[in-house]
Amino acid sequence: MNLIGPELVRDLVSLIEVLDRGEPYRVAVFRSADPDFFISHVDVTKVNAYRAEAAKLTGEASIALLFRRLAETKAVTIAQIEGRARGAGSEFVLNCDMRFGARGRAILAQNEAGFGLIPGGGGAQHLVRMLGRGRALEILLSADDYDADLAERYGWLNRSLDKDEIGSFVTRLAHRIARMPASGHVIVKERVNAISLAPVEDFRRDSDLFGEGVTQTTAQRRIHDAIGRGFQSREAEIDMGKLLGDLPD
Repeated sequence: MNLIGPELVRDLVSLIEVLDRGEPYRVAVFRSADPDFFISHVDVTKVNAYRAEAAKLTGEASIALLFRRLAETKAVTIAQIEGRARGAGSEFVLNCDMRFGARGRAILAQNEAGFGLIPGGGGAQHLVRMLGRGRALEILLSADDYDADLAERYGWLNRSLDKDEIGSFVTRLAHRIARMPASGHVIVKERVNAISLAPVEDFRRDSDLFGEGVTQTTAQRRIHDAIGRGFQSREAEIDMGKLLGDLPD
């Protein structure tokens, strides 16, 4: 299900180091080979392990700072979402430069509130800036699933597209951007990030709050209850919005 664990984070560290070089890597498109899941969320059984892998690039045990580095790479990054991207999976795509979702396939969610937690990878920072206060609070507090059309309407996605159109659309866009001068990509991203990207300290604070919260009794109890109902298994996570909504108070 592409849970974010040490292996995925290790690969992302290596990829960011490549994309930081700039030429010849002008555009990177992220797709998932799994038809149901883009990136599920973090593996709650391996929090310390994946944070340790992130520290190899950022110097701090934080995927928030790792994701922020993704937003700052010289390459243009595009997420082609044709499955579920929840929690840190949503935060991963939020740190990409653009997001496109397949109708009937893409599902986005920030599910941390279901465990009494704040998103630890920059989700709150991005959603408030992109969607506004009210919609950000709806997403963050409901911990519910949002389909591609609603996510587009809210501003979470650039566009929603039919599943038989999304691949060709994203490929055309990527090639068009790649034909433009790379020097323009770098300066445009630098200025847009200066306007829209939250300071490092805010990403660090959210990461720390998640790390502290996940060890607390409430979060641990709800994680235990969710695992008992199939959390982190494919079958249960197809409809995780329902799973979280049905957890006892």
